[in-house]
Amino acid sequence: MEALVKYVQDEFISKNEFPAFGAGDTITVYYEIKEGNKTRTQFFRGVVLQTRGTGSTRTFTIRKMSGSVGVERIFPMNLPALQKIEVNKKGKVRRSRIFYFRGLTGKKARIKEQMKR
Repeated sequence: MEALVKYVQDEFISKNEFPAFGAGDTITVYYEIKEGNKTRTQFFRGVVLQTRGTGSTRTFTIRKMSGSVGVERIFPMNLPALQKIEVNKKGKVRRSRIFYFRGLTGKKARIKEQMKR
C-alpha cells in the first residue's frame, strides 16, 4: 500500500524546482494570494527554522520579526501558490532544527553567515 501511495505522489503531483536551503538560511518566499477575483504576489522573508518530511509532504518553517513580535509560517514545498524562493544568506548553524532561536533576542539572535568556498 505504501508503495502505491509513493507511486501516485511521484506520478501525479507536480514538483516545483527551488534552490537548496536549510536551517539558519535567510530566504524570501514569494507566494500568490487570491482576494476575491484578484490575485497578488506577497513575500515572506525570514530565517528557516527547520525543513521536514520527504517527497510531496516536505515542509519548511520560516520565522521573521514583525516589530517586536515573532511570526512563524509553515510552507509545503509543493504548494501551488509558491512562485519562487530566493536564498538571501547562508547561515552557519550546528543543528538541523533551530528552535532555540525563538528564545534569543538582540545580538544573540544573529546567525553567522557561512563563508563561500
